[in-house]
Amino acid sequence: MDRIAKIKEFLQANPTDNFLRHALALEYIKTENNIEARELFEAILTASPDYIGSYYHLAKLLEKLEEKKLAIEWYEKGMAAAKKAGDNHAYSELQGAYEDLVY
Repeated sequence: MDRIAKIKEFLQANPTDNFLRHALALEYIKTENNIEARELFEAILTASPDYIGSYYHLAKLLEKLEEKKLAIEWYEKGMAAAKKAGDNHAYSELQGAYEDLVY
């Protein structure tokens, strides 16, 4: 069974599991299913704005889709969430990607 099918199987039992949804979104990116990945990341962050790891991947995906303004907004939201959570590592990664895009 491929990874996407396996993750979907796990999600049937736990449809709101952010770890599984995030993993599925990453698998979608690998297979160029960018719209599905974007929708999952946005759903995760709408329901759980404290799920810090998804900000970086969503913003990077938006960069890839040439949606720079939205990518910047998600980096900024992610930096605010990381700062609020005291996650300095995630904050630094988000800030670095943000600065690479903006400057």
